[in-house]
Amino acid sequence: MQKKLFNEIGLALLRIVPSVIMITHGIPKFQKLISGNLEFADPIGIGAAPSLFLAVIGELVCPILIIIGFKTRWAALPTAITMGVAAFISHGSDPIAKKELALLYLTFFVVIMFVGPGKYSIDKK
Repeated sequence: MQKKLFNEIGLALLRIVPSVIMITHGIPKFQKLISGNLEFADPIGIGAAPSLFLAVIGELVCPILIIIGFKTRWAALPTAITMGVAAFISHGSDPIAKKELALLYLTFFVVIMFVGPGKYSIDKK
């Protein structure tokens, strides 16, 4: 019984803490987007504005869904992809120290995709 409770609390912490911190990266991008300043990197060749829009989805919208536990596994996918692009494309030639944060986030969100949101979520799975 106690082990199950700790597992559920652990899943909630795994879901909520990285997502809250990820939102701190997404808010400035969202402010940039709504101000009309569409200057942004274009790491996958789709244009600066679409890249900024996708980064806002991956770093702000999806983490909010992950925090509340709504469609959690699906919401973790765009965030994981965003961190994969950051680690392997944007910082691909950089030393590991430069890309380690993106790799940590990538790992968190891939694990969330595998294990799901847990009991303390809207999905309750």
